[in-house]
Amino acid sequence: MKIIILAGGPEERQPDLSLFAGEKAVWAGVDRGVFYLLKKGIIPGCVFGDFDSVNRSEREWMASFNLPSFEYDSEKDKTDLELALDWALEQKPEQILLMGATGGRLDHELANIQLLLHGLEAGINIEIWDRQNKIALSAPGLHIIQQEPEFSYVSFLPFIGPVTGLTLKGFKYPLQDQYLPMGSTLCISNELVNKSGTYSFSGGILMLVKSHD
Repeated sequence: MKIIILAGGPEERQPDLSLFAGEKAVWAGVDRGVFYLLKKGIIPGCVFGDFDSVNRSEREWMASFNLPSFEYDSEKDKTDLELALDWALEQKPEQILLMGATGGRLDHELANIQLLLHGLEAGINIEIWDRQNKIALSAPGLHIIQQEPEFSYVSFLPFIGPVTGLTLKGFKYPLQDQYLPMGSTLCISNELVNKSGTYSFSGGILMLVKSHD
């Protein structure tokens, strides 16, 4: 099972949701993300939020769909997206995609990227996707990466560092047993030269970003 969660980030930063029309996935909407989904003709399986980012008429229109909802007060200890992610993790899917999680307020965007740590803790693949980027975290070990022509740039950043023993194979700029401290830009804008490659490391937590211009 795949769960796709659409949060309320700027609509222009969202991936093209029509690309997921044929996907067998459970959709969930968070706050204004619910409005965006319904506007695209996608009926979420459940919705989350305090809905402080929609106006009265929008909220009444959303309510007319009678969707299973988890509503919260605006004053709480977790963001709406984290609460939705908690629910998604309880379903034990194979993958969770977070969309509408970038752009807008920087504090929210940085916090949303940190939410990816919950996936490592649960052993569930969580990624953040927007129109320009795909973001994921990796634990130490050997990982296979597939080439995606539309996201040709591949960058590695230490998320919890330093990252030790980083080895890249099948890349334009290969590495062998590299030490990567926090703040390093050594691994920005690499590219795969084959359909697939590998990256491995022995310590730290690594952030992988696939991007296009």
